[in-house]
Amino acid sequence: MALSVLMATMLGVSAAKADDKAVELSQTATRPQQPTYQLSANDVLRVKVFQEDDLTTEFRLGKDGTATFPLLGVVNLGGQTVDEAAATIKGLLGKDYLVNPQVTLTVVEYAKRRFTVLGQVQKPGSYDIPSEESMTLLQAIAMAGGFTRLAVQSKVAVTRTTGGKKTLTADVKSAANDPDTKPFEILPDDTIIVSERIF
Repeated sequence: MALSVLMATMLGVSAAKADDKAVELSQTATRPQQPTYQLSANDVLRVKVFQEDDLTTEFRLGKDGTATFPLLGVVNLGGQTVDEAAATIKGLLGKDYLVNPQVTLTVVEYAKRRFTVLGQVQKPGSYDIPSEESMTLLQAIAMAGGFTRLAVQSKVAVTRTTGGKKTLTADVKSAANDPDTKPFEILPDDTIIVSERIF
């Protein structure tokens, strides 16, 4: 009798643990993933090639997203994720120089990525985009303290210098109220201008 009670207790404990694990796994699966960081100008990278110590190198990406790598010369890695950049170097080395090279690429130092908010916000100024993260227009305005009561929220201008200077407009008011609206992503060096309402 005592043995059967003990076994039932043990089974109950392991079932409870299994339930806990199931809850833990489902929480992990539903946790939103951060967008994958894309390499940009002034990031400092370290590349190691397994059993090829002379190819270990550290470099800073230029403004055009390129860097000089041993054997390969100039390589364009800008806009790629860490995994994509490692695969690019692996592919180039494997093409002419090594058999199945094992490449590890790490970001040693993230470039300062800044944006500016001007006009009808509580704290106009320049702000940093956190390392390894993306920034939406709503988050950028929140960092600047939010809108003033005179702000025109339906027509926010974003001046972008990446790939030629251009000005985009966004309706922040409707985006904030509609969960299906795709977030407007802020890029480094963007300038956000919130105009004043005219009565």
